[in-house]
Amino acid sequence: MPDFRTPIVLQKASLTLTHQDNILCLGSCFAQHMAQRLHDLKFSSLSNPFGISYHPLAIVKSLKRLLANEVYRSEELFLHQGLWHSFDHHSHFSGIDRAAVLQKINDHFQKAQQFLQQTNRLLITLGTAQVFHHLETANDVANCHKVPGAAFRKTRLSVATIVAELQAILSQLKIQFPALEVIFSVSPIRHLRDGHIENQRSKATLILALDQLCEQLNFAHYFPAYEILLDDLRDYRFYEADMAHPSAVAISYVWEQFSECYFSKPTTALNREITALRRAALHRALHPNSIPHQDFLQQQLSSLTQLQQRFPALNFSEEEKRFRQQLSKSAK
Repeated sequence: MPDFRTPIVLQKASLTLTHQDNILCLGSCFAQHMAQRLHDLKFSSLSNPFGISYHPLAIVKSLKRLLANEVYRSEELFLHQGLWHSFDHHSHFSGIDRAAVLQKINDHFQKAQQFLQQTNRLLITLGTAQVFHHLETANDVANCHKVPGAAFRKTRLSVATIVAELQAILSQLKIQFPALEVIFSVSPIRHLRDGHIENQRSKATLILALDQLCEQLNFAHYFPAYEILLDDLRDYRFYEADMAHPSAVAISYVWEQFSECYFSKPTTALNREITALRRAALHRALHPNSIPHQDFLQQQLSSLTQLQQRFPALNFSEEEKRFRQQLSKSAK
């Protein structure tokens, strides 16, 4: 019987990710999913301090600004439909109070700027080659914030532009942070607002650009997230109801492939221990005060203590709090 699939066989990457690394994740909402997995597994990571970014120039601009440590100014915000926005940030930074919006933006900026000083792994997921150029300010924006389309000029970036912009900022980062390694991927999320044909042309532009970039920079690597979903899974059952976003099953499958590619055996073993501990902490018993469940909680606390002693840099305070909250007063 035929397999009905064409699985992508990935080679073990020469680059590894460990719990000693500091990982900065930038890019599309698919990058958010990957970043959340890293966070849950106690990796030292930071995700999208400017919010979700879709195109290469938005990511380049955020990295330039972080490298220059250039905080945001009040005059860079604009008012639209009763909310203050930044063209460099996702709408979850927006709000009715200008000062509060600026404070939130700069709090995240300063945290990211400090994290960048220790970053040795940069994960970038590009979503589209389409860019909106704001005519009044002559800037390419990360988010349009529902400003009327007449205020922008929409263009598709060329392969040459993407390569030049990313190569310049990454080379600068590599000089300042010699241990830096970069993992690129193209988001499998389909940008259907642009139409099916334009979406494919946009993705193809990104793929070609990243191929050239990885050839030119020996510290740049490519993970085929887009190809895994489109050519390996290749079925609408692996999408959400909107037929554009990957389903939870698909995201888990891509994560498994990523893990196989970039995690060593010791890291994979540690990830299993952490996953088991987190599942136990999230478990809700039908009879929480029963003796068996109280014994289970004590066993988990003991396992947590041992794991913390073996890996003192990892933070298990959330899991410990959950276990202790479920202990009965007599057990405490």
